[in-house]
Amino acid sequence: MSHDPYASPYPSPPPTHSAYPTYPWQPPLEDEPAATHRRPRRPALGHHSDLRVLRGAYRRQRRVATLTALGYFTLFLILSACAPSLMTSNVADGLPTGLLLALLQLPVTWLAITLYEHTARVYVDPVADRIRRQAAVDAKREARS
Repeated sequence: MSHDPYASPYPSPPPTHSAYPTYPWQPPLEDEPAATHRRPRRPALGHHSDLRVLRGAYRRQRRVATLTALGYFTLFLILSACAPSLMTSNVADGLPTGLLLALLQLPVTWLAITLYEHTARVYVDPVADRIRRQAAVDAKREARS
């Protein structure tokens, strides 16, 4: 019996795939089959930069529409609280400024809706359509392999 001077004095670590499970209720470990399919040519859709672009476009869309509607309403409230003399002054014969600004609330809301639809059509929808088309191509590619 020869002694190896380069052998480690510590016991060797257990093998990564043992024939015995770690816990009694676990099924026995089997060797994993080797992957036989090819790697996709482009990264998976969840890691695609178009999703970040879509989130940014949608975020800008929400901000524009929200700031349009709520900004006007907030301005109306601030003028009502801080400038009552302005709000009670007459714009036309018998039409106070406060009432005119309150009646303009509806057209401003329509403007916010129009801005929301416009930004969706111009910025958000093209990116979403591109992601949808790419997802369909990726799904067909996965189905073939």
